[in-house]
Amino acid sequence: MAAKDSETLSEQPETPFHDLDHYLAIPRMSGLALSPDGARLVTTVATLGAKGTEYCTALWEVDPVGDKPARRITRSAKGEAGAVFAANGDLYFTSARPDPESPDADPVSALWVLPSGGGEARVALSRAGGIGGVLAAREADTVVVTASVLAGSTDEDNDEERRQARKDNKVAAILHTGYPVRYWDADLGPAQPRLFAVESGGQLEPGKPTTVDAAPPLKLRNLTPDAGTRLRDAESVISPDGRTIYSSFAKPLANADSRSVLVAVDVATGTRTVLLDTDGLSYFPGPVSPDGRSLVVLSESDTTPVEAPRVLLHLLDVAAPAGEGALTPLAHDWDRWAHPAAWLPDGSALLVTADEDGASPVFRIEVAPEPGAAARVTRLTDDAAAYSDVLVAPDGRSAYALRSSYEFPAEPVRIDLDGGGTVRLPAPAERPKYKGTLERVETTAADGARVPAYLALPDGASAGSPAPLLLWIHGGPLGSWNAWTWRWNPWLLVARGYAVLLPDPALSTGYGQDHIQRGWGEWGKAPFTDLMAITDAVVQRPDIDETRTAAMGGSFGGYMANWVAGHTDRFKAIVTHASLWALDQFGPTTDAAQYWLKEMTAEMALQNSPHLHVENIRTPMLVIHGDKDYRVPIGEGLRLWYELLAKSQLAADANGETDHRFLYFPDENHWILQPQHAKVWYGVVEHFLARNLLDKDIPVPDELGL
Repeated sequence: MAAKDSETLSEQPETPFHDLDHYLAIPRMSGLALSPDGARLVTTVATLGAKGTEYCTALWEVDPVGDKPARRITRSAKGEAGAVFAANGDLYFTSARPDPESPDADPVSALWVLPSGGGEARVALSRAGGIGGVLAAREADTVVVTASVLAGSTDEDNDEERRQARKDNKVAAILHTGYPVRYWDADLGPAQPRLFAVESGGQLEPGKPTTVDAAPPLKLRNLTPDAGTRLRDAESVISPDGRTIYSSFAKPLANADSRSVLVAVDVATGTRTVLLDTDGLSYFPGPVSPDGRSLVVLSESDTTPVEAPRVLLHLLDVAAPAGEGALTPLAHDWDRWAHPAAWLPDGSALLVTADEDGASPVFRIEVAPEPGAAARVTRLTDDAAAYSDVLVAPDGRSAYALRSSYEFPAEPVRIDLDGGGTVRLPAPAERPKYKGTLERVETTAADGARVPAYLALPDGASAGSPAPLLLWIHGGPLGSWNAWTWRWNPWLLVARGYAVLLPDPALSTGYGQDHIQRGWGEWGKAPFTDLMAITDAVVQRPDIDETRTAAMGGSFGGYMANWVAGHTDRFKAIVTHASLWALDQFGPTTDAAQYWLKEMTAEMALQNSPHLHVENIRTPMLVIHGDKDYRVPIGEGLRLWYELLAKSQLAADANGETDHRFLYFPDENHWILQPQHAKVWYGVVEHFLARNLLDKDIPVPDELGL
């Protein structure tokens, strides 16, 4: 996994996973957009820049038929993202690349358009605060964007003046009047998100000569000037006719709490109507039916210390008079958390994805023909893969999606909606090859519950040469090991000879509500015993070395790694990343304290807090934390590090020496996103594991300066 410091150009690693530079260079696909006529399919591809310090994105076109190779359609140093097709076939996207027609302007994330007839992209609209997301109506010439404004700005010109004043005077201060004040790695405010309609800004100067491609200027019309902070992190969709935007909308509650109500915004007038507002529930919009009469609605119940959330689908009759639309259940007897994706063109069924037993397939939900009839759910994809960005062709015979699994990163596919089956389309990059095998394993917990997992094994693992085992614990905790991951990629460690175990213990999704409820409010019980049970089962295999095992996890997985450290000494090493340590401290300091403080009582938090067991820790721990992590604030990592050195059984000696290690990133957040920092992350992890499991001294990365 070391970089090729002395490697000659003729030498090539066995796979990209045997060399971190090669691994970082693997192209990464995300997002899909389908043209209205179904002839063009566009995805975004991130590639490593020449200096190896950042990724740059570009738009690529994929042939929906599968006959032609993929081709790149944009190229710039700043990159492009957020591709959306308009009803006329024009492709909109956002980019901060310089505008050739305004070379002296400061680059901002502007709205660009690539005409359907071909030619180069041009800036459609730019503003000082930049452009966020783009929505385009399927059947009308309506384009809506999200963009931020300073709270006190009166119009776009005033907003630009106020931004420039803050910049010129180097003012970064923010005066808050509500909660939250930050999110993941972003300080919230003073800018607030708004929805804007993109409209004609007038005519070209009469009689002035110009080229035939000259277009009238565009302007923005603020549809939500009084929204305040309520559109932060909102989910919005637009009706096919472009007349209505449906959006989640934060409703402030007592004690700094909030929940999401569902609103409709009339594009012509900006009138906002609350459609759904129910105590204890948050609502989020799904796609609008082709006839514009039905809106898919996803509801999520508030958590309590004793009850996990419930996620359900509904249909809302939006054709009824305001406030009178009926909300009807959709597949409530199906024990999965569905994510609505797209309607079939005739409105007869809805395509969704949902975690399911180590995969995230595409399902079809038949819309009930009459009230009271059960909606039939059919699984359309039968492979052990995770699907996302599902789109339906205009003829309703095919769907398109991105698909990934632990065997390959995201790639575009076509799904046959008539006879079933999935076809891999020619992609912008080939699948990276890896060495090793992937198995599905499971065991039974003491309470009779099934505990499933994936096991990635290195080539050559056998009774004569058993592999050391790494237990990887996923974050969330409401999640599942079912899709390719760049941040926790098992094949990098498999390439070094380790077996990697990826379990879905209690709290994991894809196994029904009861599997989630088993661990709710009791993180140190069923999730912990499930992890130990599946580890017990796997180390009985002759190709696994029970004497050389380690546990690793990030976020909730890091919490579990900390809990494991204080409750067993079976592992030779523990890696804990962005981890919760002292739950009494964590609750009020995380960026979403209002959520956390509903999840556990103070007594429950103490009962499940790893910091109370630090005196039991006798296993070397590698602590990793980023200072810009607002979800699990740096105070967790700092306190963990100090208490390991002061109170654990491997506390610092009289010379200040300890077997514990702390890898600190001053400018990273909950995830390690910068390519060279990811390289350092894996290099230090490999060093720490080799030192404690293999009794080998692999150097730490040179970039650390040690």
